[in-house]
Amino acid sequence: MSKTEHLTERRLADAWAELQNYADQGNPLQADAYRLAFADPEFLLRRETRGIRFQLEMLKPDLDQAEQGIENTVVVFGSARFPAPEDAQKALQAAQASADVSALAVAQRQMRNAHFYDQARLFGRLVATYSAHRPCDEQLFIATGGGPGIMEAANRGAHEMGAVSVGLNIALPHEQKHNPYITPSLSFKFHYFALRKMHFMMRAKALVAFPGGFGTLDELFEVITLVQTGKAKPVPIVLFGSDYWKRLINIEAMIEEGVISASDLDLFSYVDEPLQAWNVIRNFYGLTV
Repeated sequence: MSKTEHLTERRLADAWAELQNYADQGNPLQADAYRLAFADPEFLLRRETRGIRFQLEMLKPDLDQAEQGIENTVVVFGSARFPAPEDAQKALQAAQASADVSALAVAQRQMRNAHFYDQARLFGRLVATYSAHRPCDEQLFIATGGGPGIMEAANRGAHEMGAVSVGLNIALPHEQKHNPYITPSLSFKFHYFALRKMHFMMRAKALVAFPGGFGTLDELFEVITLVQTGKAKPVPIVLFGSDYWKRLINIEAMIEEGVISASDLDLFSYVDEPLQAWNVIRNFYGLTV
């Protein structure tokens, strides 16, 4: 390390040490015109510096992933509310014992949907197994929104096979913690939905959407729109759980009304098994087993 580089790092460390001292002593941090701009939270959190915060949320995950060899991802979306089967079973037993009709209805629904957790977990294992002995430029890594439910399941499947995986979490009013199966150095937290969604697409070689709510729909239709309009390269878009998606979205009505073309049906595929989802991706790219 050159003397100049060492001096720069020392000055950066001193600036952050000053801020840490305030926290350690329990002192409120007051605005200070003399503080270095990059070490001034009041300045960085102003409305006028929003563009700087955009750039930071763009750069941090991008640089960290690049340094760790994450170039190609398979993005898995889906509900945060679908529990693991073992947790759903416990909840059902507790609801049955309580004789609470409302709680029992919720527990039964969760039990019904818990199989999607297992399927997302198995899909994560398939992707990790394929990549285990591939050259770095051919490896595919699971990336999720970093939360519970389907996201946890996909990260968990990769983790169980010894693979690293990515989590792109979002700060919400009701705090959402990252799930424990994401590789710690690849667990990122965003403030801006727009930047988070951009990162989903930057490295995505495929998208697998399990049943989910507004967030899943938002992410799914952004990807479909980008591919449909040519703003993004074509990638496999897989809708897992054909009954759910066909009940939820009447694609045929959109074609009948002329708001989309019949050829737009080719933008995505319906599947009901983890291996089917993986085969859609494998066939799209001509991947060998």
